[in-house]
Amino acid sequence: MGDVDFLIIGAGPAGMAAAAQAARLGMSTAILDEQPAPGGQIYRGVEVAGPVRGRILGKDFLNGVQLAQGVRHAGIRYIPGATVWKAEAGGSVAYSVEGAARTIRGRRLLLATGALERPVPLPGWTLPGVMTVGAAQILLKQSGVVPRRAVIAGSGPLLYLVAAQMVRAGRPPLALVETPERRDLLRALRHLGGALRGWRYMAKGVGWFAELARAGVPRYRSATELRIEGTDKAEALSFVAGGRNRCIACETVLLHEGVVPNTQASRAMNLPHHWDAGQRCFVPDHDVWGQTAEPRVYVAGDGAGIGGAQAAEQAGCLAALHAAAALGHIGNDERDRRGARHLRRLAREMAARPFLEAAYPPGMQTRAPADDTIVCRCEEVTAGDIRRHAALGCRGPNQAKAFGRAGMGPCQGRYCGLTVTGLLAAQTGQTPAETGYYRIRPPLKPITVAELAALEPDPGENT
Repeated sequence: MGDVDFLIIGAGPAGMAAAAQAARLGMSTAILDEQPAPGGQIYRGVEVAGPVRGRILGKDFLNGVQLAQGVRHAGIRYIPGATVWKAEAGGSVAYSVEGAARTIRGRRLLLATGALERPVPLPGWTLPGVMTVGAAQILLKQSGVVPRRAVIAGSGPLLYLVAAQMVRAGRPPLALVETPERRDLLRALRHLGGALRGWRYMAKGVGWFAELARAGVPRYRSATELRIEGTDKAEALSFVAGGRNRCIACETVLLHEGVVPNTQASRAMNLPHHWDAGQRCFVPDHDVWGQTAEPRVYVAGDGAGIGGAQAAEQAGCLAALHAAAALGHIGNDERDRRGARHLRRLAREMAARPFLEAAYPPGMQTRAPADDTIVCRCEEVTAGDIRRHAALGCRGPNQAKAFGRAGMGPCQGRYCGLTVTGLLAAQTGQTPAETGYYRIRPPLKPITVAELAALEPDPGENT
């Protein structure tokens, strides 16, 4: 088993920034990255895509070039294509690369696992031609592919960013169908002070709206009763907006209702989590340095609570500073002195979040899908099934596995967990915190018996 001072899972902005900081402080550092190149989802393939598609993706995307280059530091062992399938609170991690399973241990472990798109269970969402907005952005970043005749539907700033990127690429969406209600914006006004402190985010949004207006992209607000029409593939999106039934013929439907932390690894370690009412999801407990209830384990970036790329960078640096002090590479005074700058920047980046969370909540239809809508795609369990399980006495997601296999597929509930929690909470009268979440066990990702049989130590220097 290879040992390093600082082991990082994930090479998004938090992981990359943490690795660079740790290496500068003299810690032996390794990054396990499931992707073939550093960047995470936000800066996916930035070293290649930046020079080629930088104009389309925007200058914020190009900020990732320097971070990705920092991963090439001599003191950082970067391991791409690494699928982590087990992580322990003691710092031991099992992963696979090209079918070969290995283990490595960090004296301190950082979970920089990023975010997942919130599931958007609507009638027809399992049809070919339906994908998430984030998936469409991956296609654009990695391959320069833009969906044809696409309608974008849902809630959240990413809708407008991707729509603007599609406009720049010469293939604007047919329409934006927005689920936030007018009262959501009114509720958000109480957070206006934070929004003004985070004026850079607001300015970006104004710019995206202007681009869409110049391109003539129609916007339908306060949309309800969304349904994807089609038999063998998506053919149209129907909905109600402005008191009228509407239907837009299309070839692709792009759905998005915000992002939530990817907590599979922290859940598997049995780290404490709490329900964040603003973000409407569970987040791992941690202090300002990212340290969890297990002193050797840190969380940073969107996996610790949604904050965006710039906030993730600051959080990654804070975790690295604390780990360096814990291992004796720097003193606590130096940690605090360096950390003060990152804490100020983090506070500035997070200032606008309460406003954004209130203004762009997930739509009610997503939180309370109709009975015949599939919510667990792996096991084809419907919302009605979950409600019937609740009527029979099912009180939480783990019981739901026994009642009807929800969450027992290959994704282990990554794409249905929050929906199942919400449905059960609504039926039982419990809070989401009382209802809880799935118990996650290794392997976090599917692996073969052959991989397990061939498990070997990491081929690092200290084996």
